[in-house]
Amino acid sequence: MDYNMSKGVSDEVIIARIPRDANMELIIKTFTYWRVNVLDIRWHNNGKPTIKGVRVNMDEAKPLLKALKKAVGYTNENEQKSDED
Repeated sequence: MDYNMSKGVSDEVIIARIPRDANMELIIKTFTYWRVNVLDIRWHNNGKPTIKGVRVNMDEAKPLLKALKKAVGYTNENEQKSDED
């Protein structure tokens, strides 16, 4: 199964590659899929995407980011607190 779904995908930008070992890496990328801007965070094995990952639209990515910051204990006192939902 191809989780990139190349049909309907445009504007793909790789944001980060986080290696786990010689074969595995986490790739974080954004792209447009059928006119919806999405964030894809997925493990790749030997350059091929696996089923392990998550794809969310950008509206869903904002609370996901907030949850990830909370999970890792991120605090930035300079960051505005306008996102207090």
